[in-house]
Amino acid sequence: MHDLTRITRNSEVMGGKPCIRGMRVTVGTIVGLMASGHSSSDILNAYPYLEEADIYEALAYAAWRAEEIEVPLKTA
Repeated sequence: MHDLTRITRNSEVMGGKPCIRGMRVTVGTIVGLMASGHSSSDILNAYPYLEEADIYEALAYAAWRAEEIEVPLKTA
């Protein structure tokens, strides 16, 4: 799998949780919205500064974490 360039962690942003491109949108928020039945379109409408690739990378990151594989992240 390719490097995750859209997922960042910074202890000063959202308590160090994995976020999308240094913004205050966490991977958990994206995954939670998808799990509760929201579509990619719904999420992009609610967060217009996100891109579709952000959603797919958040899902890929969550899948890797579920498998307990450490993923190197770009630090913002």
